[in-house]
Amino acid sequence: MYLFRRYRLILALTLVFSFGCSFASAADSPVIDRIAKAGVLKVGMSGNQAPMNAKNRSGQMIGLEVSLANMLTAMMDVKLEIVNKPFPELLPALKAGEVDMVMSGLTITLQRSADILFVGPYMLSGKSILTKSKILANSDDAGDVNKPNLTITALENSNSQAYVEKHIPEAKLVLSKDYDSAVQMVLNDKADALVADMPVCLLSIMRYPEQDLVTLREPFTIEPLGMAIQSNDPQFLNLLENYLRTLEGMGVMDQLRKRWLEDSSWIASLP
Repeated sequence: MYLFRRYRLILALTLVFSFGCSFASAADSPVIDRIAKAGVLKVGMSGNQAPMNAKNRSGQMIGLEVSLANMLTAMMDVKLEIVNKPFPELLPALKAGEVDMVMSGLTITLQRSADILFVGPYMLSGKSILTKSKILANSDDAGDVNKPNLTITALENSNSQAYVEKHIPEAKLVLSKDYDSAVQMVLNDKADALVADMPVCLLSIMRYPEQDLVTLREPFTIEPLGMAIQSNDPQFLNLLENYLRTLEGMGVMDQLRKRWLEDSSWIASLP
């Protein structure tokens, strides 16, 4: 919120378009029309993907994507409604019109782009592993963990699941509903490693400093993360692309990435 308050006036003065102007073309944009009438932007998030999005001890949503969503609604001059759903249910909710967009650590992939649109990327990530094994953490590629005696966990319906199925088929794959349960599998020696985006792995190491968790020096892949919206609304796509381009140009996104990915002080607020 500190960045949101600081930049709201500047953004209002520097943007060369306005959300109100977009409303004039709302007949061509069902999502913009819906947001304008309700005065609310509905954003789908899992609520358990720190540092991207998570609930603190008081139940408040925090994270890089929460900060970004607040900035978008400030520019639109509407309210933010975060719709919490398990990760596997987020894209179906988007397609059903239950949310206006999804921001939940979504990797921009060829398969997903077949029936939804992506805005971004607003961050680059990559597939890594969280493990107690220093041997596994020294892996150079997925082939080093592609062994039948290893148990791997990954988030259900995620790009990590697809990655394991394609590149680590020999290992036993156990799917998890959320990252908290997946990390607990590693902590309790029920899985040899969690395959997840690098920020998730780094956060888990900072969150459990006494558990001897380790991760890769470099991720196996480089992957862009973006906002998912319905495929039938190029007007909404254009609006969000302009907003994101403005935030990047002003250096706001760099500040958000430093706030949530480099400064670990906020971790103490997690349950």
